[in-house]
Amino acid sequence: MSGPPPLAPVPVPAPALQRPAFEHLLARFEASAGEPPAARWQWLEAAHVLGQTRLGLHWRSHTAMLRYALQLRDGREVLGQVLRLALVPLGHLLQRLPTGNIGRAHVPALRPMVPAAHITARIHAALRAADIGATVRPG
Repeated sequence: MSGPPPLAPVPVPAPALQRPAFEHLLARFEASAGEPPAARWQWLEAAHVLGQTRLGLHWRSHTAMLRYALQLRDGREVLGQVLRLALVPLGHLLQRLPTGNIGRAHVPALRPMVPAAHITARIHAALRAADIGATVRPG
């Protein structure tokens, strides 16, 4: 019998790698168009966990989630993302950001979380890709 996925601590990225790694996760989401929705959501969840400490990235993660929920015609998720978009500026203003929260409608918006290992694995892979991209630039 399988239980819940194992949990892993939230990676803390080097500031220079956060945005490129976030972009990598969104690109992987876009490239995963043929995958089942549950697999595709994981890219957006990872992007949310990675980007939630920066207002612009945090906002973009929720707008991407909202667009995907609309595409899926998932009313509950659409409402959850609209609520979260309303909370994003307030959370940053009050410095009340729930570390590790995956940003989905089925989890409480203000609950800190330890993401599942498959989410942190995606974040680590994106950070490695961003680091390689930063060191191998055409000059």
